[in-house]
Amino acid sequence: MTKPKLRIGLIGTGFMGKAHVFGFASAPRVFDLPYDIDLHTVADITTESAERAAAAFGFAHATTDWRRMVDDPDIDVIDITAPNALHKEMALAAIAAGKHVYCEKPLAPLAKDAAEMATAAEAAGVKTQVGFNYLCNPMMGLAREMIQAGELGEIRGYRGIHCEDYMADANGQFTFRHDPAGGGALADIGSHALATAEFLCGPITRVMGDCVTMIAERPDGKGGTRKVEVDDVGRAFLRFENGATGSIEGNWIATGRKMQHDFEIYGTKGALAFSQEHFNVLHYFSTADAKGRQGFRRIEAGPDHAPYGLFCVAPGHQLGFNDLKAIEVAGYLNAIAGKTPEPFNFRKGLRIQSLVEAIQTSSREARWLDVI
Repeated sequence: MTKPKLRIGLIGTGFMGKAHVFGFASAPRVFDLPYDIDLHTVADITTESAERAAAAFGFAHATTDWRRMVDDPDIDVIDITAPNALHKEMALAAIAAGKHVYCEKPLAPLAKDAAEMATAAEAAGVKTQVGFNYLCNPMMGLAREMIQAGELGEIRGYRGIHCEDYMADANGQFTFRHDPAGGGALADIGSHALATAEFLCGPITRVMGDCVTMIAERPDGKGGTRKVEVDDVGRAFLRFENGATGSIEGNWIATGRKMQHDFEIYGTKGALAFSQEHFNVLHYFSTADAKGRQGFRRIEAGPDHAPYGLFCVAPGHQLGFNDLKAIEVAGYLNAIAGKTPEPFNFRKGLRIQSLVEAIQTSSREARWLDVI
């Protein structure tokens, strides 16, 4: 049976733009999707870069005018992987044109902007997705399943961290991520730590933040320097609605770390430990094990952990980062078709940005803040 086409317009062709394309390319070959995906148009800053991306990624058209692409009646979904400060304008234009919108995180640099975007999408009845693909990992799903089933007992403690070193060089140039409109380390990668914390342990109700700028200025690319006003490291103590306490950290100057998105969860009956650097493995400790036999056991990802089996029939062969994007794309397309709820929509993206801002405010005011 012929499936309807879903025509994609992509804005931005950098790291995340390419990752989204991999997701759209892989998802139809792994999942039984409700649509055939048509990579319609890609937009970038210059004609050369747009045309190069179209040829490399398989888009039929290229443009330097994202507004024209948004207004094209032949396009169904606008996929935004442009710099953070541009998300709001692009998303609101797409929503006004009746398009579904897939936006890489963070949804917007300010919670009030994210709220405007979420409200506009809900009023227009379009489906939205924010790119938090680490949550699509089958091992993340297994961890949540074990927690909700009570296998860890009462959850007492949580530690989450997202550390990388892509800003560790003090001579590295000032980028859009260093602009106050870009957000800083807490918003850029600490948002992943916050999303994971709530995905596993439920709502965060109180925060105590500490956001620090370690590199005060950076080369501006024009022979001078520019002051850095955003955090290089953002940390917070947390209180959860379920009574657990914990902490998170977002750090982009963690020398030697390339992808440390880790968590540890401690309960009355057991514990879990996970590292994104080995994200096909979950470590589980059970107090029910016999004395002298206790220790963290290694659970290897395999076909028993959906949807791993759709990618590979053999356990231990491992999924990759772009496979998580394919899972994210599949969930979003099923939501567009009305088959499932939106996995991580703009309202959920607003929630994460609200937590980021609460932590930033707490850091400035040096006090605990309640989170609604």
